[in-house]
Amino acid sequence: MKKPVSKANPAEALERPAPKGATSGGIDPKLVESLAEIVSRLDLTEVEVEHEGLRIRVARQIQTSYVSVPVAGPAPMQAPAAVIAPPPSPMDVPVPQVDHAGTVKSPMVGTVYRRPSPDAKAFVDVGSQVKAGEKILLVEAMKTFNEIVAPRAGTVTAIHVEDGQPVEYGEPLLVIE
Repeated sequence: MKKPVSKANPAEALERPAPKGATSGGIDPKLVESLAEIVSRLDLTEVEVEHEGLRIRVARQIQTSYVSVPVAGPAPMQAPAAVIAPPPSPMDVPVPQVDHAGTVKSPMVGTVYRRPSPDAKAFVDVGSQVKAGEKILLVEAMKTFNEIVAPRAGTVTAIHVEDGQPVEYGEPLLVIE
């Protein structure tokens, strides 16, 4: 008389011939169910059993509590040829309007992109009219492209960043008046 498969040891099913309900490959569905139960009960992502040339792998995807929205990021750009320019005079360097009420600051450390891809036009330019919630920039952080949206409607009066420039948390990106 055959003994039933123990839930504690699903490998026992491999030690005996496959039952009538087994698939054409000789895999015992009860064994697969037992392995799935172990994966779930022990909070594993996968388990694999091999015995006498028969290998069974049971895997599951773990649902996360956050939603990641993929955004097509810019393709890698070739570095432009080095151009030696004279150092800017203090009069030429724009001073970011940090204290301005319409300043949009970077919410994270990363790399800012003004366009969705290298061959596309910029989301906004100086003089562009924007609506609240409209995408104005992308900030890449840890291989994830995060949309920066306009906090309010208005006109873009200054842009303090270049495409592909690294930015720090709280750094002024642009001004919307």
